Amino acid sequence: MSLKIATWNINSVRLRLPLVERFLIDQAPDVLCLQEIKCREAEFPYSAFKKLGYGHVQINGQKGYHGVAIISRHPLDDVDRKEFCGNSDARFIGANVSGHDIRLHNFYVPAGGDIPDPDLNVKFAHKLAFLEEMKDWANVISAQYPRSVLVGDLNVAPLETDVWNHKALLKIVSHTLGEVERLIAVQNAGQWFDAGRFGTPLEEKIFTWWSYRSPNWEASDRGRRLDHVWTTPSLKPKVKSCQVFKDIRNWERPSDHVPVLVHLAD
Repeated sequence: MSLKIATWNINSVRLRLPLVERFLIDQAPDVLCLQEIKCREAEFPYSAFKKLGYGHVQINGQKGYHGVAIISRHPLDDVDRKEFCGNSDARFIGANVSGHDIRLHNFYVPAGGDIPDPDLNVKFAHKLAFLEEMKDWANVISAQYPRSVLVGDLNVAPLETDVWNHKALLKIVSHTLGEVERLIAVQNAGQWFDAGRFGTPLEEKIFTWWSYRSPNWEASDRGRRLDHVWTTPSLKPKVKSCQVFKDIRNWERPSDHVPVLVHLAD
């Protein structure tokens, strides 16, 4: 078995379709999971992906906001578009990758706004509730699908070396103690392995997102690791490499996130 799985918050798939096409041509993943596609199913550019050999696409879409998609060279089945927190926002899609005995779970966790106080900020309260519900889900799903890969923009940088400055970001949404504790609880609930850090020592910084607000993003390198790839314990020995494509942040009209690509092989 060999399977290359990529995840990327694309921040509008139609706007950045040329970037996605270039990435698929350059890196040829078997599966690409996108977040924040910002379109409905009928508006998705299926034909562009089919021309590149990705004829299997499953989407949980929404007009102008959110939305997730799984784009694959291999058939996808047993598709799940679960809602979290009783909210119809399109933030999750799951599917089996046919012929590989792999279950994919693609998430776009709420960003949470700017104020890290659930009493003052309903968006932050929603994010915390989403992570709590994710924990309950993870506990069940890892047993139901023991060969699972969870990917997506989880909008939390859990480790001190997942942010450019730990102390400076302790009160900034995405690295607050409440968010970090909840994300780690999700990870522990399913005994998920953090494949996104495979090959990178814990003391070494690694980022997947840099703010649009920073005109000199590369020089200042004030990034965060918000995009993750986790596997269930049975797949941990199959993880052979992980790449973060920082250079794509310099492409024309880029997303503020870059792709992460994990290679699973026997």
